Amino acid sequence: MKLHNDYRLLTPRINRDKQSFLARVIITLKTTFSLDLFSGLKTALGAFFSSKVTIHYPLESAPLSPRYRAIHKLQRLLESENERCIGCGLCEKICTSNCIRIITDKGDDGRKKILNYSINFGRCIYCGLCAEVCPELAIVHGDLVENASTQRAFFGFKPQLLEHKSSLLEFGGFGSISMNADERVKKVPLSYCKDSQIPLESAPQENTNV
Repeated sequence: MKLHNDYRLLTPRINRDKQSFLARVIITLKTTFSLDLFSGLKTALGAFFSSKVTIHYPLESAPLSPRYRAIHKLQRLLESENERCIGCGLCEKICTSNCIRIITDKGDDGRKKILNYSINFGRCIYCGLCAEVCPELAIVHGDLVENASTQRAFFGFKPQLLEHKSSLLEFGGFGSISMNADERVKKVPLSYCKDSQIPLESAPQENTNV
């Protein structure tokens, strides 16, 4: 018997039919009165007196990863406190479970206004596609995991999802820009001109002739 990754692997049992009666009696006595019984007791007592790993929920909660995909949030702009969502509908179109619904209309100023934004959490699979496709970083995944309900389908509406105030700290959860985004995103020609302080007129032009 040996310990392997907290599991006890027993030695393979020999075919008892080929053993004599005396050999089987000796094996039985050895198993009963040998250290195998005390080895099991040692394991049980060690687990009994080990440090407690139980979390007293809801008074305590387990730590979550910063990019954990939980209940969604609708973000606000830092300067103006306006909603980031522009009602483009990309999150509604890419949703594989068809649980996002956006109702928009043209406002008095001629711009698109979001009348209603709802998510059916009974159908949501928390895949994170809506947060990845959002061009304005408006919808993200927060850290609210208490989403149990007595109904088969329950909805989160815009007043509950929209943050009351923008955070002074940049959101680092799922759906936010990664720390090395500048290194991973390919720069446009204007960015090279700006970095090298070359005037736009003297910058080399791409040959567009085919």
